Amino acid sequence: MKTAVVILNWNGLQHLQHYLPRVVATTANADIVVADNGSTDESVEWLRREMPSVSLILLDKNYGFAEGYNRALPQLAGYDVFVLLNSDIEPAEGWLEPLVAQLAQNEDVAVVVPKILDDKCRERFEYAGAAGGFIDILGYPFCRGRILGTVERDEGQYDSVRDVMWGSGAAFCCRAELFSSLGGFSSEFFAHQEEIDLCWRVWLAGYRVVGEPRSKVWHYGGATLSVDSPFKTMLNHRNNLAMLYRCAPTAQRLLVAVVRPVLDVAAALSYLVQGKRESAKAVWRAWRDFLAWHSRLAKERKAIRRDVKREAPIYYGSIVLRYFCGKKTFQGLDERLRN
Repeated sequence: MKTAVVILNWNGLQHLQHYLPRVVATTANADIVVADNGSTDESVEWLRREMPSVSLILLDKNYGFAEGYNRALPQLAGYDVFVLLNSDIEPAEGWLEPLVAQLAQNEDVAVVVPKILDDKCRERFEYAGAAGGFIDILGYPFCRGRILGTVERDEGQYDSVRDVMWGSGAAFCCRAELFSSLGGFSSEFFAHQEEIDLCWRVWLAGYRVVGEPRSKVWHYGGATLSVDSPFKTMLNHRNNLAMLYRCAPTAQRLLVAVVRPVLDVAAALSYLVQGKRESAKAVWRAWRDFLAWHSRLAKERKAIRRDVKREAPIYYGSIVLRYFCGKKTFQGLDERLRN
């Protein structure tokens, strides 16, 4: 299967200098492409000078993660597989072959994701992706290897190949044709949770998302937006609400409509108590945008759920409640996940 490894870059010269040589060294049987999102540092000049084997796609400005890939990938004709890779990823030897093999051997698999470890503490899972992710009934994401703020050490406990609800966009292998036919990422998301939204639509279209632990990468993380960024807070709240409204079954959507406003008010008040006024405002801005999008999302929901072929595996409980009852790891959740 003809494969392109595509790295979206925006002012990431230091990460490219550190990580890209390792990507080149560990990647066989694939073309490596950097899609530059209108960088103003010396990324493009360095790539042209130091990495002539890497192809370049130049975008005229920073379109964010979602629209950046939506604009870059259609310029890569003739590929069967796209592997989206953050600029701060170090792959292990032999990382690519198990991902592509899953697609080659299983016609109903559309997305495959590796095991993602933390480059700052290499024995631990990485917060945002770990060994593949799920959401709970209220839309809160969690992973095999990370529940809320608790990140596990990788001790082989998630070394089985299995279906997951979503995989991190930091290292995301997908069928090129299906990415295109589903419309790619939701461009209005800009960044954050667009990969969960896409994976949910993959499931509804009748395909599967698989975690492949024989493939392993290390992710530095937080290269673009810090954990405490109010903008990141707004994106996560807004995009999560939009995703749930578009993709969730009716019963789940109605439950979210009742419970999430209460929880989000509580989150905003918590930010205020901590002195994080801008983060509290970010929650309000998220709801403002979501309500402004409401009529458009309703139309998109009808299209997305018109012909559901398979529901995504979701935890029909509260991961937050489970966490505060002392269950802080993924073990024991398998039997509670259902389509």
